Amino acid sequence: MTTPVREGRPRFTGVSTYQDPMGRFSFRFPSDWYQFELDEDREGVLFSPEEDDPKTYFAAWVSKLDDHVVAEDLDTIREGIEAGLAQLPGCEVESRKDDLLGNLVKLERVYTFEEEGTVRKRRVWTLYVDTWRIVLVWQGSTVDEYDYWLPMGNYSYATFEIPEALWFATDRDLKAFD
Repeated sequence: MTTPVREGRPRFTGVSTYQDPMGRFSFRFPSDWYQFELDEDREGVLFSPEEDDPKTYFAAWVSKLDDHVVAEDLDTIREGIEAGLAQLPGCEVESRKDDLLGNLVKLERVYTFEEEGTVRKRRVWTLYVDTWRIVLVWQGSTVDEYDYWLPMGNYSYATFEIPEALWFATDRDLKAFD
């Protein structure tokens, strides 16, 4: 695969908002990007600047959990995330950040890995919001493509929102867990 030669920075030609059909999250994205369905029966969406080979993308999906996640689960969740990353060929984690806000648990990882003979770069937020896991992924088909399109990916992260009802569900002062 050859990486296109690009001059300058990408430019927004318009912005659209994606709203999860069940209202669990929303984010904004470049309106000229192409929308794709996710594999593996995931509930969510993928947007890419490339129509023919969407290896550079911003994706978001949500999964229902059987149990409530609370702040005290962070160590167990962290171990699972790290075990998953260890399974990726050639994975090198560039940064790790874990945040707690009440019972909202957020893990962020930026890493490179090998896929189809190419080194790709990815930034992942994994959020545990009460009984929901929400995953946001910004991936570049190569490290250079990651860097080139990064302003667009950062914009989608910066405009990501969850509804007040989910914020309240993670408030330790308002909700008691069994």
